[in-house]
Amino acid sequence: MSTQNEIILWRNVRNAGGVDSYVNQQLDKLGFIIKPRDASELSKAELKLYKKALQDEAIEKKKLLKDVWAAYKREHIVHLGEGLYWNDNDVSDQWDLDNAESRAANNELPELDSPQQLAELLGITISELRWFCYHRDAATSIHYRRFTIPKSDGSQRAIWAPMEKLKAVQRTVLSEIVERLLVHGSTHGFYAGRSIYTNAQQHSNPEILVKMDLKDFFPSVTFPRVKGIFRKAGYQTQISTLLAALCTESPREEVTFNDKTYFVALGPRCLPQGAPTSPGLTNALCLTLDRRMQALCTKNNWRYSRYADDMTFSVPIGAKSELTVSSLIGTVYSIVKDEGFRVNAKKTKIKRTGVRQKVTGLVVNGDKPPRPPRKLKRQIRAAIHNLKSGKALPEGESIARLKGYASYIKMCEPELGQKMMDALNALNHE
Repeated sequence: MSTQNEIILWRNVRNAGGVDSYVNQQLDKLGFIIKPRDASELSKAELKLYKKALQDEAIEKKKLLKDVWAAYKREHIVHLGEGLYWNDNDVSDQWDLDNAESRAANNELPELDSPQQLAELLGITISELRWFCYHRDAATSIHYRRFTIPKSDGSQRAIWAPMEKLKAVQRTVLSEIVERLLVHGSTHGFYAGRSIYTNAQQHSNPEILVKMDLKDFFPSVTFPRVKGIFRKAGYQTQISTLLAALCTESPREEVTFNDKTYFVALGPRCLPQGAPTSPGLTNALCLTLDRRMQALCTKNNWRYSRYADDMTFSVPIGAKSELTVSSLIGTVYSIVKDEGFRVNAKKTKIKRTGVRQKVTGLVVNGDKPPRPPRKLKRQIRAAIHNLKSGKALPEGESIARLKGYASYIKMCEPELGQKMMDALNALNHE
């Protein structure tokens, strides 16, 4: 049966008053409704015909129910696999906000009261929506590809990048919903109009600089927490469940068994580092954390900002604060724990005047605006000179990577950064 015919069929089922009513109407229309008879009163010939009629009715009823089930699945989620609760009839539950509709309107979010409306917003079918959200602990295929990139400490960071179809869906969720969620003013990562530069600007000319890192930032934001974000935004349980499933995935390991490849879940669904929706969702989730940090700092003459999982605190030169560094760190630990995160103790850094102070990679010492380290600028100039002289780049270096550095510099020093970019573009075309 074609998609259009299934849509029409389910509309007919609804108009008939439900599945049973529709099936009985069709059986009656086709002449398959058999009135019950007392078999003891029938002759052998009549009994044979009666049994045959009942069998024909059962066969036709089974066929009708099969078609109705296919039509039902075309219009309903039905189930979401292992560990994700779903009931097509549970549109809302006791944990939904009493003012959910007005909350969504205040956030200027699209009105989504059913899976069908969500699918239409995303430009996909119900079947595709189910496919993207479905969870298996051991899956033969997934919607992500995994690769690693080196971290500054030499270890590897796992990136889970969504396949193109899911990425397109997530980008719609990002633009239509996530980017409209309330975030705190201290947020500078992955937010329009803010950057590593605006983050560093908050801490110019510091006497004391304290940098702290949230450990396992994305993996710690699990499915229930993501569902809670959408629920607080103003959506009921069904829509919140589907949106959370679209934005999460379990960390997985590729395993081969009996010559077949499986992607085995290693833990609960969480925000994948690599999905376009992940940074924005963490910003929304950290609203209370940021408010508490800002209140602590404002009260004690400290400055605060957050760029993704990097929290920065500083006291400007000349300012006085009764809150000591040790007291600050202890209070931050307490707030972070309250908000469901953990501090990565190994990455806590304290920098005072007299040493180079950097925030999101930019030097903030003195009254000058934030700026890239001189070493980086010398490195790019040397690379451009070597390329012009016909020398090869060092192993692991590339023009694309150098362009990234040039863009980084351009953010702080537009003329110098553009000059470097022009030189690299010219070399790239030679």
